[in-house]
Amino acid sequence: MKILTNPVLLRATVVLFCGTFAFLLGLLFMRMLRKSITEEGDFSADAAPSMESMPLHVFDTVIQQLKQQKHELQVQTKAEQHRARTSETFSQAVLSNLSCGVLVFATNGLVRSSNPAAKAILGFASATGMSADDIFRGALVTSAQSAAVNSDDEVDEPISLADEVRAVLQQDCKRRDAQAEYETPSGEKRFIAVTVSPVPAVDGSLLGVACLINDLSELERIRRQQELHGEISAEMALQLRTSLTTISGYAQQLANSRDAELAKQLASDIAHEAAQLDRSIGGFLSPARAAQAAAAGSSAD
Repeated sequence: MKILTNPVLLRATVVLFCGTFAFLLGLLFMRMLRKSITEEGDFSADAAPSMESMPLHVFDTVIQQLKQQKHELQVQTKAEQHRARTSETFSQAVLSNLSCGVLVFATNGLVRSSNPAAKAILGFASATGMSADDIFRGALVTSAQSAAVNSDDEVDEPISLADEVRAVLQQDCKRRDAQAEYETPSGEKRFIAVTVSPVPAVDGSLLGVACLINDLSELERIRRQQELHGEISAEMALQLRTSLTTISGYAQQLANSRDAELAKQLASDIAHEAAQLDRSIGGFLSPARAAQAAAAGSSAD
């Protein structure tokens, strides 16, 4: 109680208490500050390796993905190349075994490729690099048709096969069908049918012109023989009718005649006309038809 009543001692006690409290508070603050600094150091030490290792891991992952993509692209490229080689081999096999000729003209007007049938029909050992004028050499079209609408009438004025190729290649015409008499370099004459068609690209541009060639020489020979045979048949029918009319007239005169000399002459004329008619018919009939006629006559007997 004496201490509390003494102001000096009370003031000293309060100052001592406050100083002790401040000292303890400072120690506590210093400890907390040291702990915070220690934790930050530990965090920075732990974070540094992770920050350095993370880019390496990502870089390694990217490299692995790029290698995988490269491998997939290589596999895809090899597959595409294999398909392209297979398709080219198949196309070459088809073209080589076609009975009709195929010529492919590039945009510059020169033959880019041809198959064996085209070389055999046209009579060239190799047509690559030749122009349409060099190949067809002025062969004139006897009939032509165009795939364009209202353009399938026969041509009025003669044009060449080379003009047909140029019309499709340079004038943006549609497919054209033409027939022409063609002469090979060795001088052999043939009758060919040519189909000229454009070869478009994916974007619609023109890659070239394809010519499909068929040898119709045998068919044309048969057609001309049939026409000639028809003309001969018409002439033979006229001769047959004339001979039958003559024989009929001689027979009527013979039936009404009482003169022996006249009857003999008429009979001779009838025999002569019949012999001439037999020679005409015999020359008209081919050996095969004559054999068929003889077989038919023997079977009828």
